[in-house]
Amino acid sequence: MALVEPIPGEPAALADIDGERALVLADFHAGIEVALRYENGVEVASRAEQRREHVRRLLDTTSAGRLVILGDFMHSIGGPGGAERGEIEVLLESLAVPVTIVKGNHDGDIESIVENARSPRTPGSVPEVTVTPDGGCRLGNVGFCHGHSWPAPEVLGARVICVGHEHPQVRLTDEVGGSRTERVWLRGSLSREPFADRIEAWSDTDLVVFPAFNELMGGTWVNVRGEFLCPFLPEGLDGGEAYLLDGTRLGLYHEI
Repeated sequence: MALVEPIPGEPAALADIDGERALVLADFHAGIEVALRYENGVEVASRAEQRREHVRRLLDTTSAGRLVILGDFMHSIGGPGGAERGEIEVLLESLAVPVTIVKGNHDGDIESIVENARSPRTPGSVPEVTVTPDGGCRLGNVGFCHGHSWPAPEVLGARVICVGHEHPQVRLTDEVGGSRTERVWLRGSLSREPFADRIEAWSDTDLVVFPAFNELMGGTWVNVRGEFLCPFLPEGLDGGEAYLLDGTRLGLYHEI
């Protein structure tokens, strides 16, 4: 298996961490339905159970021994509300593998949720849950950071770096003017220029930008708009190609 390999048809990937298989997904955004209701006036039934079972099914079918949440496990940037907190606690309590939560810009109080899920009053046994700093972490030869801030030096030293935050999408238009948006993966080489003063010893490194796991999230139309959210994108991605979730290669994202 490659160090990081997207799962066909899924907004998630498998990572080889020193022989351990890890399921990696980005931008879970638990409790987003509450925010859509109060901020946008849009009524959407909770999909918390569907998201939880989606994660559990992927863990089962891939036989992954670890789950890596690549930032924005939470949705609300401030203190998490009841529905959001409950969704995360129930998910963590339902898992039987260690979990690494890479802290994102929406995860300000994620530590309190993790501690509550571990508390004696909960009926199940919660596996090991680790929350990383904003700069992310390196596990084996794979680096993980959310992408809202600059990766830590140890992350930049990895063979492959995984980031979220961007929610990359493409807008596809047909010959009669109809259009649709699709979530995509972006993959290319890590460009040296933005990181020149952050890396002491340079090596060839791949950069993988993950699609949002939560299908209710908007995103960056990478083939239409030139504005990216990550401080090191698009300059940090050399030769970035886009792939649909089913694996279809679209070519260089800015030429689609």
